[in-house]
Amino acid sequence: MELNEALAVLEATQRKLYAYNAASSALFLDGDTVAPRDTAEGRGVALGILAGERRRIMTSPELKETLAVLEEHKDELDLPHARQAEELGRSVRQLTRIPAEEYMAYAQLTSEAGSVWKRAKEQSDFQLFRPYLEKLVDYNRKFAGYYDPAKAPYDALLNEYERGVDMAYLDNFFSALREKLVPLIRAVGEKPQPDVGFLHRRYPVERQREFSDYLMQVLDLDRAHCGIGETEHPFTMNFNSRDVRITTHYYENDLASSMYSVIHEGGHARYELDVDPAWDYTVLAGGVSMGVHESQSRFYENIIGRSRPFIEAIYPKVQAFFPEQLGDVTAEQFWRAVNKAEPSLIRTEADELTYSLHVMVRYEIEKALIGGTLAVKDVPETWNRLYKEYLGVDVPDDAHGCLQDSHWSGGSFGYFPSYALGSAYGAQMLANMEKDMDVWGPVARGDLSHVTAWLAEKVHKYGGLLTPAQVVQNACGVFDPVYYTDYLTKKYTELYGL
Repeated sequence: MELNEALAVLEATQRKLYAYNAASSALFLDGDTVAPRDTAEGRGVALGILAGERRRIMTSPELKETLAVLEEHKDELDLPHARQAEELGRSVRQLTRIPAEEYMAYAQLTSEAGSVWKRAKEQSDFQLFRPYLEKLVDYNRKFAGYYDPAKAPYDALLNEYERGVDMAYLDNFFSALREKLVPLIRAVGEKPQPDVGFLHRRYPVERQREFSDYLMQVLDLDRAHCGIGETEHPFTMNFNSRDVRITTHYYENDLASSMYSVIHEGGHARYELDVDPAWDYTVLAGGVSMGVHESQSRFYENIIGRSRPFIEAIYPKVQAFFPEQLGDVTAEQFWRAVNKAEPSLIRTEADELTYSLHVMVRYEIEKALIGGTLAVKDVPETWNRLYKEYLGVDVPDDAHGCLQDSHWSGGSFGYFPSYALGSAYGAQMLANMEKDMDVWGPVARGDLSHVTAWLAEKVHKYGGLLTPAQVVQNACGVFDPVYYTDYLTKKYTELYGL
């Protein structure tokens, strides 16, 4: 096979893989948003077959020969083709170690597990989900050995979400956060808390839907290319740089929940929509890692979305949407309310200050589950104990405890630490952004275009062209969690008058 032929096969293969991935994503999106409740079995069968077809393509002799030719001529390849060959080759090497029957069975299992998790959460019954979680943990331990037998199993899984990160790195990272944040959380806890009662007045869901449309406009999310749906656990799904979907969940008595869900998922979408379209239908499409992706969602949600300038800019519109509920509430009161810092039960609704402690609980549990030192049957008890130890709160039931997140039902072990890493990346990006331009002047006018342009230039446009470490270096410089703890210290010192 000649080099030109190999490049043609590389392009054609990536497009085929895109088609299968798009079909699988469409089935997942449908199942999680609008599909009738008891229809998971058929989707599971379809997803298993699609997974098998993807595996067939990626383990074909033709692709193996293609990658060998590209490796032989790697010095002649431009950067995009070199990165495509590198990333596809990495995936192929991993996949060929997984037996076909296990790969297809796992795809079907995750589809079924997602449906069971929903029912278990609704009924607050961990035992309903337990047998599925046991199978998922077993599969992931086994897959970790396939991915990289030289690594500890959990290290191999962590590497799938944030390349180069391992337990030693995260132990040090979380230790640095604990050292600075625990005393700060205690100091905040001794101060009077802002009134948040008005956030829990009755906010009609239909009006919240209209408010979500407005928030998407503020984020400059073109509705011709970015849709919004409703689901139990909000997520973002990208098909390509011109087709991204976000989801949210509305609570009639909690305005901030969906408001910040939309801004958070909108941050993910903003990233995907700003990736260079040249990478569409290739393995370089989309965000480069979960940590970098979370840096963008949490940047928009917290650093911008919960800032005083942003709240003051949009608050007249917020009041216009909800005059009866917020007519007697000032922008200052609203800003303080949405930044209230207090240990709580639910990660997705946690404040910036305590958020990383929620992630630490999940990290410790995952580390023990995959490491084989914690049995699945003991997850609820361990979860409840760690929440009491780390956050000082009592967990009333499984729905507000170990069943609150959808990640494990999809087999995403190793994902959670990326939320804390992303928050820390974002704080350091802000420090660099403030050196380059006036961040807050335009934000105070409700104009996020300057912020988005900076992030698009430093992070978004590359997709997977650069490695995660290169993207972090590009936007942050040498990563240091001190920027994150300094950012939180400054913010909450002002908020609480410390």
